[in-house]
Amino acid sequence: MRKVIEPQMKFGESDIGAIKFDPRSRDEIPKLLQGLQYIYCTPQLKEEVFAILAEIVPPNIDPNNGRPGMEMWKILVLGALRLICDWDYDKLKEIADNHRTLRQMLGHGFDDDDKTYPIQTLKDNVSLLTPEILDRINQVVVKAGHKLLGKRKGQELHGRCDSFVVKTNVHFPTDISLLFDAMRKVITLTTRVCLREGIAGWRQSGHLIRKIRRLFNAIRKLKRSTSRGETKRAGREREIKKAYRRYLSEAESMLKRVQKELKVLRDKGIDNDKTLRMIEYYMAHAEHQIDQIWRRAIRGETIPHMSKIFSIFEPHTKWIVKGKAGVPQELGLNVGIIKDQDGFILHHLVMENIIDIDAAVPLTAGAKGRFPALDGCSYDRGFYSPDNLIDLQKIIDKVALPKKGRLSAVDREREESAWFIRARRQHPAVESAINALDNHGLDRCPDHGIDGFRRYVGLAILARNIQVVGHILQQKALKRLRRMAA
Repeated sequence: MRKVIEPQMKFGESDIGAIKFDPRSRDEIPKLLQGLQYIYCTPQLKEEVFAILAEIVPPNIDPNNGRPGMEMWKILVLGALRLICDWDYDKLKEIADNHRTLRQMLGHGFDDDDKTYPIQTLKDNVSLLTPEILDRINQVVVKAGHKLLGKRKGQELHGRCDSFVVKTNVHFPTDISLLFDAMRKVITLTTRVCLREGIAGWRQSGHLIRKIRRLFNAIRKLKRSTSRGETKRAGREREIKKAYRRYLSEAESMLKRVQKELKVLRDKGIDNDKTLRMIEYYMAHAEHQIDQIWRRAIRGETIPHMSKIFSIFEPHTKWIVKGKAGVPQELGLNVGIIKDQDGFILHHLVMENIIDIDAAVPLTAGAKGRFPALDGCSYDRGFYSPDNLIDLQKIIDKVALPKKGRLSAVDREREESAWFIRARRQHPAVESAINALDNHGLDRCPDHGIDGFRRYVGLAILARNIQVVGHILQQKALKRLRRMAA
């Protein structure tokens, strides 16, 4: 049994609409909670958001039967709070259990102090918020924010488009470290399934992992000789190759042993097993790394960039070079956003297998479809191509897309127009939105898998827009206080 929210207030519970916030506070928590309060206390807005949240609740469920699940309103509040404050689940649990104002927003009263939130409950429930649900709620929140600012329906919106890297939670990848990661998982999972099925020979799995680790560390400590003597350099090269061969030989021997155990398990009729599929997945990664290490370290080949893997746990991770000073590379995925002149993020796009030049049209089309009032947008040169310019002009009326290289007479006339110059001067404002997202949880994604990455990004965008709504309300409250004090 799961509800969007409990309709009947309990004894001792505070009305969410009666919660008071200090308008002078500069912390992100009051702004976020004030934005959430506005959603809850605005009837039409509340109805729209709750109708979207209700779609997460399985249909045809009797609300009077079954174990009670966490209400969707609480999941939305806690999920947004986790992102806006850049907390892990341990911190989120501690605050959810003890922060008085937050507990009032969650619907707890003074007679509800013993209600706490286990960490696993928080993880399981926040993951129910899909990227599609978050995107639809975000559209409702942005439209409500525009209405709060006094914008008329259909009033023009001007966007600023840019992309930035959201890092995945991975270590720096080398082929030898990725091979160790794969072998560690292969040994651990094989031991687990063999002990479960009563197959002997894997009690010393810890020793096997340590043996692989020692060979891995031996390679890490070896450095190529910088001596001028050819004999010393050649001797060090032989020593390095010998260490690589020992490492690869031990890994191959272990994989053959695991392969035999998998055959035994299949002969016992254990074939459609999740653990076995995971073992095969990590074995394939190990074999891939063995091949690349052999080619690179022993044969001296250069491995093409496209055939490299940068994480076996987060395989969607890309090696991204933006050319920023002091940042030679970043490991993660690009995320494109379009921000309007009021600070709201209209649309975002997780750029899995595309770069800026491929994302300009779908990103703009997505924003225009969600907000038809979008009339113009500015871009960086990285988004430019002749086809992009033509396609973007079909989607929106005004396109500030600077051309790469030498300008023709037509391009010079376009880029010297008053609107183009104004849009380009205002374009750097998009960096404030990117910086805010970085500071509020979107610097590195700790969630696993591409689905977790998309959900994390979507929740960060929604939380940021709710915070902007709270900031607008806070500024209005400050103005009222100043008028009263005058």
